[in-house]
Amino acid sequence: MGFKGFLRGVSPTLPLTPSLRQEEPIAFFLQRPWNYAKITRSISHSSEAVLFRYIIRRFLGMLPTLFVIITLSFFIIKVAPGGPFSADRQPSAQVLENLNKKYHLDEPWFNQYFRYLGDVVLKFDLGPSFKYPDHDVNFFIFTNLPNSLILGLTALFLSLTLGMWAGILSALKQNTFADYGAMSFAVIGISVPLFVIGPVLQLIFSMWLGWLPTAGWINDEAGWVTLLMPAATLAFPYFAYIARLSRASILEILRTDFVRTARAKGLKESVVIVKHVMKGAMLPVVSFLGPAFAGIITGSVVIETIFGIPGLGRFFVQSALNRDYLLIMGTVIIYSVILILMNFIVDIVYSLLDPRVAYK
Repeated sequence: MGFKGFLRGVSPTLPLTPSLRQEEPIAFFLQRPWNYAKITRSISHSSEAVLFRYIIRRFLGMLPTLFVIITLSFFIIKVAPGGPFSADRQPSAQVLENLNKKYHLDEPWFNQYFRYLGDVVLKFDLGPSFKYPDHDVNFFIFTNLPNSLILGLTALFLSLTLGMWAGILSALKQNTFADYGAMSFAVIGISVPLFVIGPVLQLIFSMWLGWLPTAGWINDEAGWVTLLMPAATLAFPYFAYIARLSRASILEILRTDFVRTARAKGLKESVVIVKHVMKGAMLPVVSFLGPAFAGIITGSVVIETIFGIPGLGRFFVQSALNRDYLLIMGTVIIYSVILILMNFIVDIVYSLLDPRVAYK
């Protein structure tokens, strides 16, 4: 029976040699079932540990980015001409001196910088508002940021759902009237700016048809209806990008071998699309969602001004016109945190969707 059979017959618990493992890997796992469980657990634990280290490393990498943003924003604002108390009607020299002393503006720039950095890091205090002395910057941000987030998340939901639907329809009905119509609509969304789309929608749905209010917010008498037109306006260009991205990605995946194999097995077309095609087609869209959400939040400045929404972007414009430096700084920090967090979340989701991505 040979030397290998002798070893199996005399000592079944004797571990196989490397050559035997290479020759008979299936028999090795059948004779040692605990080996497979142990290897599976070790791989699972190691992958979880690698993912956890990746998350910690990416999170710690956000801190230097925020530090650079705060530093550059502070000194760029300081270099800009004018001041927070520069107005058509200048205060007297004594009043101006007292105001500068109250807000520590008479100190050297580096003293002001380290004082501001310490307040932001240790207390999360973004400082007072120069133009609205009864309230600080934290008040304006936490009062108006939820309105911008509601508008932005609604626009993101509309652009993602409608964009994916249009992309799937165009890919499955390639070179048909549905494909040409959806992509033509997407080209319009990419080409026309928001400050043109908003007034056109107001003219059609408010002035001509009278279906929706021209401006306002959800706490007005009209209620949640006021959210529809600004959210649709803000979502329009991102709907167009997502539709084109998803169409191109779906067309590429539909030509792969594993999709042809799934169809050859007799699977329903809906199962093939949902289970096999959509997971791969979502990868470019997920990559786009991070900068898209940041663009939606920052792009809401125009929409909030057009539709009279009390959001953070509207106060950002007013603070720039009023030279309210600390309110500008606070808004820039919040926008930067949102952008960095969304990119961080997108990286994590992308690595979970695509196992080929290494945690580096």
